[in-house]
Amino acid sequence: MGMLRESCFFLKITSFIKMNIMSGRKKIGVILIALLYACSGGAGSGDPEPTPEPTPVRKEIKMLFGVQDIARATDVTFEAGDKIGLYVVNYDGQQAGDLQNTGNHVNNMRFVYNSSWTPDQTIYWKDDETKADFYAYYPYSASANVSGYIFNVKADQASVDNYKASDFLWGKTSGVSPTEQAVNITLNHVFSCAQVKVEPGNGFTQAALDEATIQVKFNHIRLAASIDLVTGEVEAVNEEQSIILGKNDGLYRALVVPQSISETDLLVVNVNGKDYTLKKGHHFERNKRYTFTVKVNKTSSGINVNIGQWDDDGVDYGGVAE
Repeated sequence: MGMLRESCFFLKITSFIKMNIMSGRKKIGVILIALLYACSGGAGSGDPEPTPEPTPVRKEIKMLFGVQDIARATDVTFEAGDKIGLYVVNYDGQQAGDLQNTGNHVNNMRFVYNSSWTPDQTIYWKDDETKADFYAYYPYSASANVSGYIFNVKADQASVDNYKASDFLWGKTSGVSPTEQAVNITLNHVFSCAQVKVEPGNGFTQAALDEATIQVKFNHIRLAASIDLVTGEVEAVNEEQSIILGKNDGLYRALVVPQSISETDLLVVNVNGKDYTLKKGHHFERNKRYTFTVKVNKTSSGINVNIGQWDDDGVDYGGVAE
């Protein structure tokens, strides 16, 4: 600003002196004062610079994930190191958006659990008004396909680690308005849980079974699932195999992709090297737990079986297998 004033003053004074050098000192002094005032006033007479608008504070999206009661690996809650994938799809006015592999407001953001859920990057709401749908699934995969994510349960679930690695959870919370509170999503099991209780029948005692080497398996089971992350629907795909169940608190258990099995040698209990086979069909539904109580009958080389569903419908599913 100082240089501008000095330049203005010099130019106008120079011109004035050339035009009025012979007019006398008094006149020159008066006009010099006027010109100096004009230059000073001109330099400061512009419009003041506008005050910049304050940057709006963006709301961080905070998440709280829960598991439906029959739970996953530990049958209680999530564990340290568990990872979840999250998609956020904004509304267009009052119209919900469509979940896609890319182009969502949030695309498959990984959250890691360690007493609380932490995203790989901080995520924010679009603004203070736009609602959104939230989709979450477990376990996280960087290559998830929202319209047909292929996931395989383990063929051998005898170990706790393989049982845990066979679980898949999915959940959605719709129409959430921007908030500073955590968005809650309950994740449900998309597979079935099959539990087998082995009891002594004719020719066996409980003590003998306690000391025996026992293996329990399901036959003719498809292990691969195609999961729609938009709806949580599941379809069993690929070839049939067998699943070895793991023992936990006196029960043998496995996670099974929902599917219908025609009558066949569905369940085999091997006691000290000898197979006891149940010929039966069964329909496994998503998020259902089934209990098969199996009485091993040595004298008839077979087993007596009662099956009760997790949701008791009052139907007796009992039968005899030889």
